[in-house]
Amino acid sequence: MKTALTIAGSDPTGGAGFQADLRTFSVLGVYGISVPSVLTAQSTEGVFRIQEIPPDFFADQIDTLLRDIRPDALKTGMLYSEEIIKITADMIQNYSLQNLVVDPVTVSSTGVLLLQEGAPDAVKKYLFPLATVITPNIYEASVFTGVDIRNESDMEKAMIKLRDYGTKTVVITGGHMKEKAGDMLFDGEDFLYIENEKLEGEFHGTGCIFSSVITACLANGFSVKEAFIKAKEFVWNAMNRAVVPGKGLKILNS
Repeated sequence: MKTALTIAGSDPTGGAGFQADLRTFSVLGVYGISVPSVLTAQSTEGVFRIQEIPPDFFADQIDTLLRDIRPDALKTGMLYSEEIIKITADMIQNYSLQNLVVDPVTVSSTGVLLLQEGAPDAVKKYLFPLATVITPNIYEASVFTGVDIRNESDMEKAMIKLRDYGTKTVVITGGHMKEKAGDMLFDGEDFLYIENEKLEGEFHGTGCIFSSVITACLANGFSVKEAFIKAKEFVWNAMNRAVVPGKGLKILNS
């Protein structure tokens, strides 16, 4: 069995964060390992408090784990601070890890900022050049490029800029666009656009699960394009089966 690592925040609801990643890895037949980067007090109604894990302990978590288990692929989610981002990048390089998927989380589904000041630039500088794939949503892609994304043409402009930061492949998830739910991949040569009907309601964890599907697929030997197509289908189906365990957002059911 292949192994995938998630380095991400903790979400007590299980709808996002490393809990959702591990659940997704398991569904796809990949053994999941995890290192929490930050703790949160949150529910389906929102994020109410963020508690950063001490950087030295965070580094010990990764180093101890990687001295024992080498993942076939890995993803990063909410990293929160510039120091945590630098440690993550250093560990990836020190252990020569391959198949890195960067989900550059900047804000929660309910609008809470999930990165400290300076952290977006650190993600762009230290993690993007190491990534096989980055998977920002349209808001995050706009933050990193300054492009106001309203349509497919805008997505293409942003993707070209994002790829210039050093990543091999860019995926922008467009579920937050008003009229349609279209995701696009750009590998430096071709654009691949897949569109679905936009579902009603507000969902929690779509970006986390999308990127964890890509990670699991890369661990299993799929190409990036194959992983992208699989992730689009997987998330669409999970959204259609979404559950409402609390008072707030729907949680994907894979």
